[in-house]
Amino acid sequence: MSGVDPSFLALPYRRLADVALARAAELGAEHADFRFERVRYQDLNVRDGGLLGTRDTADVGFAVRVVHAGAWGFASGVVLTDEEARDVAERAVEVARVAATMTREPVVLAPEPTYDDVTWVSAYAQDPLAVPVDEKVDVLVGFTERLRAHDAVQHATATLQQVLENKFYADLSGTRTTQQRVRVQPVVTAMGADAATGTFDSMRSIAPPVGRGWEYLTGTAAQGAWDWDAELAELPDLLAEKLRAPSVEAGDYDLVIHPSNLWLTIHESIGHATELDRALGYEANYAGTSFATYDQLGTLQYGSEVMNVTGDRTEEHGLATVGYDDEGVATQRWDIVRDGRLVGYQLDRVMGHQKPDLNGGRSNGCAYADSPGHIPIQRMANVSLQPAPDGPSTDELIGRVERGIYVVGDGSWSIDMQRKNFQFTGQRFYAITDGRLDGQLRDVAYQATTTDFWGSMEAVGGPETYVLGGAFNCGKAQPGQTASVSHGCPTALFRGVRILNTTQEAGK
Repeated sequence: MSGVDPSFLALPYRRLADVALARAAELGAEHADFRFERVRYQDLNVRDGGLLGTRDTADVGFAVRVVHAGAWGFASGVVLTDEEARDVAERAVEVARVAATMTREPVVLAPEPTYDDVTWVSAYAQDPLAVPVDEKVDVLVGFTERLRAHDAVQHATATLQQVLENKFYADLSGTRTTQQRVRVQPVVTAMGADAATGTFDSMRSIAPPVGRGWEYLTGTAAQGAWDWDAELAELPDLLAEKLRAPSVEAGDYDLVIHPSNLWLTIHESIGHATELDRALGYEANYAGTSFATYDQLGTLQYGSEVMNVTGDRTEEHGLATVGYDDEGVATQRWDIVRDGRLVGYQLDRVMGHQKPDLNGGRSNGCAYADSPGHIPIQRMANVSLQPAPDGPSTDELIGRVERGIYVVGDGSWSIDMQRKNFQFTGQRFYAITDGRLDGQLRDVAYQATTTDFWGSMEAVGGPETYVLGGAFNCGKAQPGQTASVSHGCPTALFRGVRILNTTQEAGK
């Protein structure tokens, strides 16, 4: 793990912060914070042994957010001069003055200790953006060539998304934070067709996106590298089997769901549903509100008694992991569901003040903005289903099922605006007969309501089955923002879940 990139430290963010905050204070702001960001992105795209393209972008700028006359004001800029810093602060205060005439309830922030000039850097071994592009392309090309050596694979793709994010935060209370984190998302896909049936399909890697560096692709197991040799060796055979697999018969089945699939169900049915702004009705236009309303705190039976879910912005290598959020709050870990019952939410400083019975009247560090041009909003933590300390292995869970399906890898999904009714597909599905895997199936989707599904969870696996999955592209808000988030979970056993045949549902 390295320190903060010297090229970021050389930027004039401290001087700009002093100028902007001083001007906001002169204009009578009750609160003011300054956020300077440089976010660098690099994407690589390879197909069939050749480079399709690369993309390098950077987002650099700063923002000033104020509370003035009981209302929010916000403005941002990209010109790194003292004059621009003063102007942005003035515009933020003017926005608040206009907003105050329409604000019925004054904005009050929950208290937070002051953190004087602290630095946090995420856990990684090698900055992926410091690795020569040619070296990375060679690795991805090698991945696709190894897949195409198999008769079942007609085409193969490999993509790599990399992000290096730097942020500096300062506010009138004296908090100053400087942070750096990296994240990578490699994806490999094998594609093929069965000449006899005309069936075309694909099989994608299940390596999750992570808060790690280049070592995730080429490092050692001790450094947290994914086992790419094993993944690439099995993908062609998995694809060949999938192309020949029979279509599932719709009906009720017991399911054993691997973390590579279950993380997405957690994200949609728990992660979004327990964002407090949704539960309070603030986030209503973009992707809806939540069935898990605040009046049900402590009483809603979200799932079975083996269901324990935490929010965590501190989990090592998590995509939503930071040291301090975009409101200067030290990040934390807390319970969301305990023994199947709803006991907590994700919240920022305004909601921390509004709901003093949550987290002791303090934010749990869930404010985030994806760009210096966007205002921080309440965003998802790493929301994770906890394993059972002495829980069963995946094989033992499969052994408990007489007639069921084992689900591996994520696919498409659909969920309603209240995060209540959903269906999910996956990468591969195996029939389970008398406690044993009995070949792949095709055209599978599982359908349920959130509380019925989690209520049917009979067992969760032990710590050895736990995997931290996640996504780079969680969307929220208007104007839209995108955030990266991880969801850990063990393999889990669900009883009597409705299975749809997707081909039949499509009318084919």
